[in-house]
Amino acid sequence: MNDAQFAGDANPLELRIDAKSFLSADGTPVEVVRGLDLRLEAGSFGALIGPSGCGKTTILRIAAGLDPDFRGVVCAPGSGRLGMVFQEPRLLPWRTVEENIRLALPAGKAAADLTELVEILGLGSHLARYPGELSLGLARRTAIARAFAVRPDFLLLDEPFVSLDETVAARLRNELVALTTRTKVTTLFVTHDLAEAIQLADRLFFLSDRPAHIIAERTLPPPRGARSSDVIASIAAEMRLLVSQATADAKRGC
Repeated sequence: MNDAQFAGDANPLELRIDAKSFLSADGTPVEVVRGLDLRLEAGSFGALIGPSGCGKTTILRIAAGLDPDFRGVVCAPGSGRLGMVFQEPRLLPWRTVEENIRLALPAGKAAADLTELVEILGLGSHLARYPGELSLGLARRTAIARAFAVRPDFLLLDEPFVSLDETVAARLRNELVALTTRTKVTTLFVTHDLAEAIQLADRLFFLSDRPAHIIAERTLPPPRGARSSDVIASIAAEMRLLVSQATADAKRGC
């Protein structure tokens, strides 16, 4: 049904989902994705955007290898070493912040120096605390640190800043830009926030309603993470018009 291939560091992330369905609670088949073809160059940052419930998280789970029940192919960068940040931090409550960050490290690297990583994310003074003592912002920082601690070949993030106060979210976006720029990790980021996507990404991928497929793509001008609010607003208006036209064409069967 599907195949996964791991190649050299310079290889892109390639994701082709010919078909993905599941059974609803009453046994009715529901087609989630059909004919999706995504290519993200090595070291770049892509944002996947689409309406609520269209299948964004399903696509990310397939890219991560968490859902093998689909028709298609996943070709991951490098050795396929993955860092993933879910919508919820998913921290173990009986482990400290530092222990949670180190959980995913290979046995031989369990004592790796994480000083620079935790300082970038503002966790240096919180390493001995437990998840129950953390704000949501600090919990999300811990989850991001855990994903980067494994030195991933590619990074997947599923709406990691949802439900955060905008001030906290803005700081985390800047920290994510710093980390992905420094590590040059190939990154696919799921969001429903177009302005956030334009701020963070090198390339945008817009999804249709179910069954989801890519209806528009856009490469963004540099510098990533430092685009002005005016530039972001201008690109957002342009993309809303483009996506609206693509959606209308799809409904007409064009």
